Amino acid sequence: QGQLVESGGGLVQAGGSLRLSCAASGRTFSNYAMGWFRQAPGKEREFVAAISWSRISTYYADSVKGRFTISRDNAKNTVYLQMNSLRPEDTAVYYCAASTYYRVVTTEKYDYWGQGTQVTVSS
Repeated sequence: QGQLVESGGGLVQAGGSLRLSCAASGRTFSNYAMGWFRQAPGKEREFVAAISWSRISTYYADSVKGRFTISRDNAKNTVYLQMNSLRPEDTAVYYCAASTYYRVVTTEKYDYWGQGTQVTVSS
């Protein structure tokens, strides 16, 4: 049984940066691909980024490509999402998740989920 806990969300002005963290506990996730999703009010949860278990490969939604960077430290059982050049449309609750599949953008393929952290970008 594993748990994921996100942190690092907050309020930031457009153009600013935030770094989200996702700490895993209860089991090792080093052999899982990790992903970040987000959900804005009234919208479905959408894929943001994923990273392979080996850290070699990363994959991004077109909407964040070039602005967001996903990384992981398997020794610390932690995944990060560095978000730069934030826009008001990035406002959402951000979730991290773990999957035995890589480059999967659908929520159904992820086995573990965190509780989410709120990111609000003001214009």
